[in-house]
Amino acid sequence: MIPEYGDVNVLELKELPDPEPGPDQVLVEVVASAMNRADLLQRMGQYPAPGPKPLHEIPGLEFSGRVGSIGAEVQRWSIGDEVMGIVAGGGMAGKVVTHERMLQAVPQNVDLADAAAIPEVFMTAHDALVTQGNLTSGGRALVHAGASGVGTASIQIANAIGARIAVTCSTNKVDSCRELGADLIVDYTKSDFVEEVELWTQGQGVDVVLDVIGGDYLGKNLQCLKTQGRIIQVGVMGGPATSFALGALLPKRASLIGTVLRSRPIEQKIEANQRFVAELLPLFDEGTLKPVIDSRYRLEDIADAHLYMESNANVGKILIDI
Repeated sequence: MIPEYGDVNVLELKELPDPEPGPDQVLVEVVASAMNRADLLQRMGQYPAPGPKPLHEIPGLEFSGRVGSIGAEVQRWSIGDEVMGIVAGGGMAGKVVTHERMLQAVPQNVDLADAAAIPEVFMTAHDALVTQGNLTSGGRALVHAGASGVGTASIQIANAIGARIAVTCSTNKVDSCRELGADLIVDYTKSDFVEEVELWTQGQGVDVVLDVIGGDYLGKNLQCLKTQGRIIQVGVMGGPATSFALGALLPKRASLIGTVLRSRPIEQKIEANQRFVAELLPLFDEGTLKPVIDSRYRLEDIADAHLYMESNANVGKILIDI
């Protein structure tokens, strides 16, 4: 939990009372969780959970585990079912409560302890690229941080729907992105992604940009965009403020959309989750999609996991065994 904000030394383990599921809720006994950038920001007091500040602030946006108990109105799940899902916080607790329609069945060919690497990044990528970005078969996308959790999920999703995808990454992550099936990999330490995308699209631009960087990437993203394209901003690792030529939006009739899953109303979260279940979950059972796992840590070593994520060395997800 996070008793106060600061560096990794503020993190501590503590025994807390078990949560109780409401009538339409499910209590899940958590087997694993996974790291996200939001956990680092929350630890530093820069990304609070939505709603009133909880008595005990527990990080963690995703989990996998087994159903331990159910509310009186729950019909979709039974005790012992293997499930995974996203939450606004608390995913790194031993037990978590969530709405029954926010859960997903663990794919048959994915180990329960590995399934925690799926929900947050695949839902984020699918929601950004497909639902909000309107990416379809034959379309083109540009995704920054291609070796991140969202990036590795985006590559697979683009391939699965028949779209083409360009990603940016550092030198040591190029091979990983290529193995996952990215069509264009731009090493941002050596090349200008605007120039590379222009060549790749023969000057036409991409349909959608998924950006977790922000900062001065915004103006460059707009240069990469085709007419009526969309920039989906899901993070600001490179800085929350920037300036760019606003008039450049107009001739392209472009859209700039900011989005997060965490603070959406429950009805919108359920809608995104149910679309994910219908459109993507079967692809895990088929083996078309798979979680990309970089490393795993014990919950007792959570500080080390935070430091490792801060180093930006991971390719895919960092799992936490609960």
